[in-house]
Amino acid sequence: MGKATKSTKKFVSSGKLKKTIETRKKQQQIRKKFQNRRGAKSGSKPAVPEVEDDSEDEQDVAQSSKRSSKKGLSVDDILSAAFMDDSDDEPEQEEEVDEDEEGSEDGNFEDSASFGSVDDLEEEGQNHLLELSKLAEKDPEFYKYLQENDNELLKFDPNNDQAMDDDALLEDEDVEMTTQQSPTLTIEILRKWQKAILEKRSLRALRKLLVAFRSAAHMNEDGQTLAWSIDNSSVYNKLMSTALRYTPIVLEHHIPYKKLPEGKFKPPTQTDKFKTLQKMILSYFHNVIHVLSQLTDNEMLQLAVTESAKITPYIISNRKAVKLYLKKCLELWSSANDSIRIASFVAIRKLAAVNDQSIIDHVLKGTYLTLVRSSKSTTAYTLPSINLMKNSASEIFCLDQAISYQHAFGYIRQLAIHLRNSMKVKSKEAYKQVYNWQFIHSLDFWSIVLARASDREVEVETGAPSELKPLIYPLVQVSLGAIKLISNGRSYPFHLHVIRSLLHLTRHTQVYIPIAPYILPILTSTLSSSSRPKSSTLKTLDFDTQIRTPQQYLKTYVYVGGLVEEVTYLLAEWLSTKAVHGSIAFPEIVVPILVALRKTMKTVKSHSSSKEAASIKTLVERIEDSVRWTEQKRKEVKLSPNMISAVESWETELKKKVDESPLGKYAKVQLKAREKQRKLMQKAREGESEILEQD
Repeated sequence: MGKATKSTKKFVSSGKLKKTIETRKKQQQIRKKFQNRRGAKSGSKPAVPEVEDDSEDEQDVAQSSKRSSKKGLSVDDILSAAFMDDSDDEPEQEEEVDEDEEGSEDGNFEDSASFGSVDDLEEEGQNHLLELSKLAEKDPEFYKYLQENDNELLKFDPNNDQAMDDDALLEDEDVEMTTQQSPTLTIEILRKWQKAILEKRSLRALRKLLVAFRSAAHMNEDGQTLAWSIDNSSVYNKLMSTALRYTPIVLEHHIPYKKLPEGKFKPPTQTDKFKTLQKMILSYFHNVIHVLSQLTDNEMLQLAVTESAKITPYIISNRKAVKLYLKKCLELWSSANDSIRIASFVAIRKLAAVNDQSIIDHVLKGTYLTLVRSSKSTTAYTLPSINLMKNSASEIFCLDQAISYQHAFGYIRQLAIHLRNSMKVKSKEAYKQVYNWQFIHSLDFWSIVLARASDREVEVETGAPSELKPLIYPLVQVSLGAIKLISNGRSYPFHLHVIRSLLHLTRHTQVYIPIAPYILPILTSTLSSSSRPKSSTLKTLDFDTQIRTPQQYLKTYVYVGGLVEEVTYLLAEWLSTKAVHGSIAFPEIVVPILVALRKTMKTVKSHSSSKEAASIKTLVERIEDSVRWTEQKRKEVKLSPNMISAVESWETELKKKVDESPLGKYAKVQLKAREKQRKLMQKAREGESEILEQD
């Protein structure tokens, strides 16, 4: 041994020599294990390991540390994963690469030599285990040597060994490496990986692709030493799209999962192949979650969300990954554009489709709370997004109604508690617990959920009532109680919101809800005022985006006209529902309503315009026409009060013809006119010009 160099002395004095020597011994033993396994597969006898001398190790380590300052790790060093053992503790050292591990610059290995050939690995492990069992008879001295120096090799388990190999190769931790420059990723390298994946479903090519994907995910972060450098935006985009699109394809080929009806699935079984690839999948999935927070391009973000949802069956057993992914999807679902919102909802729905109650509980709770937080402020620009969230979230709550019942009951009860506290205290602050956008959207959301779950037509088809149907009564009581809490003129927009929710509920469930006593007072109090409405230059008030009437609108002609138009439409819509118009007692139900409307028409003062009186008169005429239409239907049959089953059968037939009644046709025309007006308003908000054609 020659004279020690200055760098060697410095390295020895650092106190890391002993640990470095132990690390190198372990790595050499691992390499020889793999060499022995390769030799066993080819029919050759395993070589007896030579005992290393500490002095030689000192010299080798010194030379290795000296080389590490001049040469960086290649992609093959990363893929061999030898550097990952104790790399966090020893950032200054770099391991040598075996000659049989070295390859071309693009890392173009054959699949048969990689851990990705799971079938070959399984055969290798069984052959190696068989040889170890015969070693005590063939070579007792070598067997004794292994017992003293490498007892772990004698306890070899092919399944655990595969998992260990995969863990070492794909540990998803930040590894510090003393490299000057990482190899540059090119389109040609990506194409080679793509070809191997498409033609052979190569797991080794997938592994290389995912190592490069991690480099792209953490590319611009400080303190990260990456396996690949990417200096071209086209290469970056190609790498991201390739990894996102091809990973689900390869995994479904090697470890397929069972798809069940209604979008549900059964996760893949815990096979040896799945256990081997599980660490790689989790590493990739965490990188995808990280990427979702970094991407700014909407198309790439949508692709990432869409393709990552296909990986959920493989990570469903890891609760930490599920929670992180759900949190990120809920964030995108509540804040991104519509296309990304829909993609995020599909991912959330796939999480809710698993047969695991704890995961479903997390999904339901997170979905509802995210919706409530997002609906705190409502404007003409945010209302479409909130409606999209309510409609999509209602689908998730209808997937498993037994579990959803517990959540729905608790949240509706919470709304009832807020209402009770406001009725007891009767203060301005207490009223704010009810008169806010979150309370309104919560009532509307549960109306949508119950309307979807307890739809009458669906129940007739399935022949079984919904498990959520018992919640209709408490929800209606809370809604009607909220209307009665404050009855002054400024609270009318709040009342209209609640009435719309109840109308949606009764339209789908065909449950009779007495809404007329809460609609008529708005109409009568507005038109029977002793003072004449004031003229104003204010723009028309949008009742969809108002929860309280602004002070300047009160007693103005523009407000009175808009309110009368809105109330008459809601009253006509309620009367035309199957629960009301489809009843055999419809002519008797509308008697007090007609009396109130005629009385209101007589007390209306003479205004500059008779538009309000004309709209009420038209509604009265349509109601009277529908009464005659129903009475004509009743004359055709002879029914008595004790013939309940016959009455129900008659009502079932009548409900099919409700849309053909005068009131049903009137409500349809009004609905079309309102939809046209809403579209014009939407185009005006978006700055689009509307060309009006004149006849």
